[in-house]
Amino acid sequence: MLRFYNTLTRKKEDFTPIDGDTVRMYSCGPTVYNYAHIGNLRTYIFMDLIRRTLRYEGYKIKGVMNITDVGHLMADSDDGEDKMAVAAREQKLTPWEIAEKYTKVFFEDLKKLNIGVPEIIAKATDHIPEMISYVKALEDAGFSYETSDGIYFDIARFPRYGCLSGANLDDQLAGARVEVNDEKRHPADFALWKKADPRHIMQWDSPWGKGYPGWHIECSAMSKKYLGDFFDIHSGGVDHIPIHHENEIAQNEALTGKQSVRFWMHGEFMLVDGGKMSKSLGNTYTVSDLEKRGYEPLDFRFFCLNTHYRKKLNFTFEGLNAAKTSRARLMHLLHDHAAADVGTASEKLDKYRAEFRAAVEDDMNVPLALGVLFTAIKEPKSRDIFGLAKEFDAIFGLDLDKAENIVPSPSEEDIPEEITALAEKRKAAKLARDYAAADALRAEITAKGYIVTDTPSGYKLAKAK
Repeated sequence: MLRFYNTLTRKKEDFTPIDGDTVRMYSCGPTVYNYAHIGNLRTYIFMDLIRRTLRYEGYKIKGVMNITDVGHLMADSDDGEDKMAVAAREQKLTPWEIAEKYTKVFFEDLKKLNIGVPEIIAKATDHIPEMISYVKALEDAGFSYETSDGIYFDIARFPRYGCLSGANLDDQLAGARVEVNDEKRHPADFALWKKADPRHIMQWDSPWGKGYPGWHIECSAMSKKYLGDFFDIHSGGVDHIPIHHENEIAQNEALTGKQSVRFWMHGEFMLVDGGKMSKSLGNTYTVSDLEKRGYEPLDFRFFCLNTHYRKKLNFTFEGLNAAKTSRARLMHLLHDHAAADVGTASEKLDKYRAEFRAAVEDDMNVPLALGVLFTAIKEPKSRDIFGLAKEFDAIFGLDLDKAENIVPSPSEEDIPEEITALAEKRKAAKLARDYAAADALRAEITAKGYIVTDTPSGYKLAKAK
């Protein structure tokens, strides 16, 4: 039975679609004012794993992902300028040119990472009428109020506010900083519609004058249009929990009077060298940055698959080097299995399938599922093991079928697993600054007839001549 962790209830729950065998799923997409960095892309790999898991279980999917090309301000709490307007000014392009440029690169990155695209891609600027209608309905129902700069949602009218994040409004109010906008009734009240300065380059006519939508209303309006008032899954990053997704719930349920999403699912943060990823630190790497350093996009995908989506993932180039080496070894072992002309007992194959399915169905425990694959490839060389790996790749998305056609370079050798294990222990010893242990392990590798060489991209092993 498939089980997912539900952020709303804070526990794993059995999953079945609300209606029939089609899963309706909304995924928060990018704000296309800049390149997506690898932390962003981990979230879309997570989205892709949900979709692959659902298909593996035999479900159909009606998925929606938004493209935010207006309304996302520099601060999620409605402060600052629109990110699109800022990018347009800095790059001397129109907002439409900015959106087109970065949307194109975003989808190119998804393709490189084998991330499937949802069935419906919804651009915010294509849905302004739906957003205006949604805001008007909330106003008519008494959930909003007007200030000099916009229309705001009155969270005091929605008692369930905080249900997703566990935020306490009294505590928020007691510890709130002085707001720039003193017309707001509560610091957490959020903009449904912003009135535009006449010089603002993105604005539309509305019942409240010229303006543009708030960021949160976009997802509510588009999910309602394509998926209805109640749908199965809403995915996104954990950074969306306390503001964006909390506000979506308030908007949705204020309008309909009932629960809007069955499962809220969130992927954890990616750290870089143990710290926060930020432009100021110069560590917001893109897929293109990794390619320039000699990595394939699927090296990064494989790196992500080795950590559960609900755990923080610490990106280091040493870790990526290890993932690159491990993926290459996996492909070469699968190449050997593909070339074999013998089979494996069906009982053994069924055992691996059962273990793999159990891992996948337990809240997408992909690291454990990878462990099943790595155990299976230790079996005697067999075409059936290669076929099993291709079955499993429906989840992994690592192009394992291509292993059959790889051509090892003349310098590559089949290093015994015993030697690789010693090299991995040596690498761990060096990371722990236990250089005496590292030297001892190097001597042991040498004594067994192999040479270990350190390079900028990781260690290399070769048979001594």
